[in-house]
Amino acid sequence: MWGRSIHIRFSTGIVSVWLLCMLISIPGCQRNNDARLYEREGIVTLTYWAAPNPQEMELADSLVRVWNKNNPNIRVRLQSIPVGQSTEEVLLAAIAAKTTPDICSNIWPGGLYDYTRAGGLVPLDSFADFDSVMSERLSIELLETFRSEDGHFYQVPWKTNPVMMIYNVRMLEELGYDEPPLTYSEYIDVGKRVREQFGDRVWMGQRDIRPIWWQRFFDFYPLYIAASGGKTLFCEGEIDFVNEAAEQVLSFFNRCYSEGIYPRTFSHTRDPFLSENTVTNFAGPWQIPTVQRYAPHIEMGVSPIPVPDNHDGPVYTYGDFKNISIFSTTNHPDEAWEFVKFLIEAQNDLLLLEIANQIPARYDLLDNPLFEDYFKQNPLVVKFANQAPYTRSVDAIPGLKEIFDAISQEYEASSVYGMKDPAQALSDAARRSRVILDWLQ
Repeated sequence: MWGRSIHIRFSTGIVSVWLLCMLISIPGCQRNNDARLYEREGIVTLTYWAAPNPQEMELADSLVRVWNKNNPNIRVRLQSIPVGQSTEEVLLAAIAAKTTPDICSNIWPGGLYDYTRAGGLVPLDSFADFDSVMSERLSIELLETFRSEDGHFYQVPWKTNPVMMIYNVRMLEELGYDEPPLTYSEYIDVGKRVREQFGDRVWMGQRDIRPIWWQRFFDFYPLYIAASGGKTLFCEGEIDFVNEAAEQVLSFFNRCYSEGIYPRTFSHTRDPFLSENTVTNFAGPWQIPTVQRYAPHIEMGVSPIPVPDNHDGPVYTYGDFKNISIFSTTNHPDEAWEFVKFLIEAQNDLLLLEIANQIPARYDLLDNPLFEDYFKQNPLVVKFANQAPYTRSVDAIPGLKEIFDAISQEYEASSVYGMKDPAQALSDAARRSRVILDWLQ
């Protein structure tokens, strides 16, 4: 039955990719015609795909205008990523159709395995100044987490949205707390006080309990990274999440549900934090403008996500990275690399903060005078900037979405409904993950 479900999903994926190839090939032909016209005039043309959300398109448009003004012989054409079920599906279809752009700035690290296996990306460490450019931006420790299995780097870490705990300051103060809970036991204790004081109308937190792969990026996965001291799910390509840290996370969430501080239901029509039906939430910096716009009366605090009581050392979390890559279809890799370096200049990282409210992946955010005024005006963002060096992404592993689906189903069985003990749930998730890996490799 399990193998059959994978087969159906795989076949559907082939059809989807084929349809997308047909759609993407049409604008691709037009781009090639335009490029030939410009190149006859001695102008290099690069195509740049940016994420389709309004803030990032505004940012990309501003950057491309500046670049084209200052680089008349290297013209960049901006396009939003074509519409599809996901960016990863669209990019795979474009790789198959050989209609990829020169540069894309919406690369999810979890899709990298498929892109590189298809030969779709340029190894960026082939550029002579790659190491020096990266050393000015990232710590070696963080950069190494983006090295692919073949030893190369195919992505420039661009932005990160650290998942942290946001909380309602007023509500905590009403409960008699001046500081947010930092450990599992503290969090559970506060949650019990919430129920005692506010009754059935307010919860300590609330999560979407559906076993959907990406939902775990806001509960199990960031707390696992924190509990494990910065580990991801795999180590050198091998499953590495059957351990004490993962058991502690599943047990923590089981207590949240079994002791009644989280509900086993979830409303998909409203944000319970905005309506003050929850005291805490696990979210990224995007939540700041959302609260300021839709619930300006809420005084929001930001703190690291809870960790086991015996935790020692810095608190890591999931960083929700989106990165920049150059595609192997480019006829101008050197010029594309120059544009990539332009995108990550400090001045343009300031625009990323100001326009998109997202955190640049650079270690000098709080030391560089260029960002000083921004952080003075946006003190809550400072919390996320402090967290940024202590983030982790996802592993570049085949079938990662299906593996997170398997973990989600065991999370639901163990944490939400208590049908399995954590050790058994993790063992079952690992077994199903091995089936997925064996099928795809």
